[in-house]
Amino acid sequence: MMKPPTTPEHGTTFELARIAGELRAEEPYLRDGHAARTLIRTPDLRIILIAIGAGKTISEHHTSVTASVQTLSGHVRLHLPDRTVDVSQGQLLVLGAGLSHDVHAEVDSAFLLTLGWPENKQSTA
Repeated sequence: MMKPPTTPEHGTTFELARIAGELRAEEPYLRDGHAARTLIRTPDLRIILIAIGAGKTISEHHTSVTASVQTLSGHVRLHLPDRTVDVSQGQLLVLGAGLSHDVHAEVDSAFLLTLGWPENKQSTA
């Protein structure tokens, strides 16, 4: 069942291991070996939890903004245009905007994908 993203106005916490377990029971994971849930979607930030099964690959893609991949459990391998990067549990990889990559799970894994905001938006910080 698709759940709408939470709004962060008053602060929000997530039980990431529980949500990853829920994703592994959903139809997309059972069919394709991976599933995702958007936890937060605001004009300046998007955070997505992704569960991916051992040996499964999310095919090549890219984002138009800076992104980070933080492995919560397991071990994923990203194939970039010029190299391969292993991102094990507890590691964080930051990808520049437009960088093509795929994601392959060496073992059952869960990771957070965080997307920044487009360059044409002004920061108020």
